[in-house]
Order: sequence, then C-alpha cells, then structure tokens
Amino acid sequence: MSRAGQSFDFDAEIDRRKTPALKVHPHVVGPWQEGLFAAGVADMDFCAPAVVREALARRLAHGVFGYEAVPDGLIPALCNWLAEEHGWQVPASHVLRAPNILNALAMAVNLFSEKGDGVIVQPPVFFDFFDVIRENGRRVVSNPLLLEGGRYHMDFAGLARLAAEPRTRLLFLCNPHNPVGRVWSRSELETLGAICAEHGVLVVSDEIHGDLAYAAHPYTPFAALGEAFAQNAISCLSPAKSFNIASCCTAFTVIADEARRAAFAAENSRLTVNKNNAFANVAMEAAYREGGPWLAAVRAYIEENAALVAARIAELAGVDLITPEGTFLLWLDFRQTGLADEALRSFLREKARWAVIRGEAFGEGGRGFARINIACPRARLERALAQLAHAMATL
Repeated sequence: MSRAGQSFDFDAEIDRRKTPALKVHPHVVGPWQEGLFAAGVADMDFCAPAVVREALARRLAHGVFGYEAVPDGLIPALCNWLAEEHGWQVPASHVLRAPNILNALAMAVNLFSEKGDGVIVQPPVFFDFFDVIRENGRRVVSNPLLLEGGRYHMDFAGLARLAAEPRTRLLFLCNPHNPVGRVWSRSELETLGAICAEHGVLVVSDEIHGDLAYAAHPYTPFAALGEAFAQNAISCLSPAKSFNIASCCTAFTVIADEARRAAFAAENSRLTVNKNNAFANVAMEAAYREGGPWLAAVRAYIEENAALVAARIAELAGVDLITPEGTFLLWLDFRQTGLADEALRSFLREKARWAVIRGEAFGEGGRGFARINIACPRARLERALAQLAHAMATL
C-alpha cells in the first residue's frame, strides 16, 4: 500500500513466535496448532513504522544508555499531533507522563476516591477496567450499553441514576469503545459529560484507540468538548495501539484542573514512576512527528479488513458482526448458535482454530460474543474466515 509517496507492506506474514509475543504465547493461546488464528491480544501483526525503527536504530548506535530527561521535543510533538490530527489544543503544561494507561487509571482511582467508593463502567468494556477498580478496593458500578438494531448506545437514564448515588466518584470512559467498536459522537460525549459534572463524577477517559477511528466516524477527545468538560476529566493517551509500539512506549495523561494535575505529579514522584526510558522516548517522538503517513495507510488497511469480515460474516448463519466505527477489534455475536460460554470457546478453538477473547470477559452483555483482532495480513484473515465458515457448517 502506498500513501503520500511512501510504500507500506501490511501483507507480509511475520512469525510472532520468534519473540515472546503475548498474542502467540502458550500462556495466552495454549498449545500451538497448525492454522491457529491468534486474534486475542490487542496489537498489530505489522512492523512498526520505518521512521520509528530508524529513530531507534540511531539511538542504539549512540551506545550510551544512562539516565535521561524527557527530550525537549517529545511533549511538543504530542501536543502538535493532537492539534493537527484531532483539533485538540492542549497546553504542554497539562501533560504528564505515565508508565501506561492502566497505571494512570489506577492512580486516578486512588487519588480521587476512597475505598468502597463506586466507579462507573459501561460494559461490555475492556476487562482490565474491572481489575483496576476491584484490586484498588473500589466498587464496580455497572451501567451496561444498550444494543439496539445492531448498534450500541449509552444508557443515559441509567447513568444519571447511578451518578447521583453519593459514593459514586468516577466514571471510566472508553473512547473509542473496546470491544464494541463505537466511536462516540460529540453529542453523546456532551450528554455523558453533563451528567457527570452535575453529580460530581470525574471522567477518566481511556483514549488509546483514538487515532484508529474510521474515516466516516471522526474521534472526539472528551476533553476537547470545552473547558468545563476538560476541567472534569483525566485523559489517558498513548501511541501504543496507533503505531504498534506497545512494548517500547509509555503513556500520557492530560489534566486541565491544576489541583488534580498537582496531585498526579506528586503521586508520580511518590511511586517513583517518573523515570524515563530512552527508547520509549525516541519511539514516541518519531511516531508523532513522522508517523502520520504510515498511520493513514494502516487505518485504510484495517478498514478494508473490516469490510472483508463483514462480507464473509454476512454469508454465515448463526453469527453477526457489530459494525465497527473504529479500532482494529471486532465484536462478533454468536448467540444464535445457542452455545454457552465454554462450549463457544471450545467450538472456536477446536473447530475454527481461533484463539480469541471470550465475550463474558468484558462483563454484562458479553456472553455469546467474541472479540477478534483484524490487524493482520489479509491472507491470514481470509484463511481464518474460511476456517470459521467450515466450522459453522458443522453446527
């Protein structure tokens, strides 16, 4: 695929088993079998952008890897990216570093709620949200999404009721939403933000998939809605998904409220998670400064993969695709098969040779569903879909 005079090869078959990649690791997929479609872990099977790899090679050639400060160009590169790509003007002073997004979520929970307080989630949603809440002694307050006409919506009536409870302190927003693929509209985010502000519920927004919204569904950063929304938000960002550098990057929080930002900075210091990784810094700055053409190309490739899945699934009885608006994760509905949780997992693994994330892991409303990752070469996806069709024919 070519974009802006550059050529990118997303069709190359790369053996992930040559590194200890989680996606193909026995701890995740169990014993390997021929033709296994390893589609559980949320990373891409594509090489990172050449500009990132070249920047890492230059840093490696320097040969000295002592302690480093944050490079002068890193935060400006992020802020410029957010402004140019998403129209979000973020002052550099509002940006803090974090080891990863889950770390930032956990810090927000501990700083801005007490043990036993409630944190709202909207399942089916990223399963680690539940762990972060429970492992830090807080309560999961579930406001399930509504599936209507094959599309998910937020339950605003339920949200208002739960947000009004005295010990509900935070809401974890997934924007865009993993696993259902919704890219929340501006009006939806404004309604959510107004409800949370009215009841003093802090919005902590995981926006790691923001760069991967499809062309017809532009991503709106929650904190870009306006100053009032920004003041009641902690936005969690990372180039991990966008540029496939999850194992060699860190994350950022954007916090407009001065007191909350100071609390976060102090907690970073207290936990000594404010150190710098030279290679993460280099990879992220290169991605944000020069990775735009690669990202545009990979987004287009992923959208084409999604269209392929939609066409093949339409030919099968017993399975439906929830039409995605963003991310490289698809949400498949197998409820018509009548297979219960373990039976569905066994069917997909043994009959279709698919290693995926089971729907029930994502909480209420996930039973009978499965999440798959389509950020892989198209030929591999074609084979996987053929395997599924063959397996479905046996039901």
